[in-house]
Amino acid sequence: MMHSQMIMLAVLLACCVRAWSPSVLSTVKPWSSRWAGTLSAFVIPPLFLLMTAVSVVTMGPVCQLRWEGWLSFSLAAGFVVGAWICWGYLMWLLRRVSRSMDRYPLSQIRTPSRVTLGRIIDMDAIFSAQVGFWSSDLVVSRGVVDALDKQQLEAVLAHEAGHAHYRDTFWFFWLGGLRRLTCWLPHTDELWEELLLLREMRADRWAARTVDRLVLAESLISFLSAPASMDESICAGFSLATPCSRLAQRIDALLVEDTHEPLTDPFWEKYWLAIALALTPLLTIPFHH
Repeated sequence: MMHSQMIMLAVLLACCVRAWSPSVLSTVKPWSSRWAGTLSAFVIPPLFLLMTAVSVVTMGPVCQLRWEGWLSFSLAAGFVVGAWICWGYLMWLLRRVSRSMDRYPLSQIRTPSRVTLGRIIDMDAIFSAQVGFWSSDLVVSRGVVDALDKQQLEAVLAHEAGHAHYRDTFWFFWLGGLRRLTCWLPHTDELWEELLLLREMRADRWAARTVDRLVLAESLISFLSAPASMDESICAGFSLATPCSRLAQRIDALLVEDTHEPLTDPFWEKYWLAIALALTPLLTIPFHH
């Protein structure tokens, strides 16, 4: 019965952690605390479930009750296969989008203080994003280049440079897979939306180091009519569908000067013990026999 007990305990613990997760969704907390708390609440429960499933699959369907051993093994194997399917689908989607963007050659986008390489797509709608995996490409629409003045365009490009600096397309590829894999856990959508907001706020903060905050806020308002475009698990952009509440928080954060809070987040430093505990199911493998 050990395998089935491991699975039930993992599901129970994951649900309990997620049930308490709304406590981290507070807009009055410092930015770095919001980021680290939301990321831990989002990542640790599915990571614990995935490590439990990998452990059960590795140990095999050996059990005193043969039917129980195969049942727990099948559940765990199904979860692992589901993880492969989730990330496989995202990789297929990413490759399809990347191929469609490769049709547009890299061009020089000139602003008052920089020259940026990016792909300009023939679209009148306002759109900009980083598309790719580890090394992402800047993609902007012709509508962005034509509609914004040079200062606003520079602010948008600085924001996109923040996404590229933090490798947001890479990390949110994996986070997007976890979201699909454990969409049945409590508060998954709320935590995902918070992560998307904090990702954009982090890129805004990066841009605010080199461009005027008011210009950046004005550029945000210019993107109000931006259409929903690509899956936010495979791209990160200034113009992706932005609910009014998320937009208001971004503008408020830009208008409130905060020069003392660091741009980096202490996620690994604060939550290394929780991450280590999420990996503990792997320790059962050597003691199985």
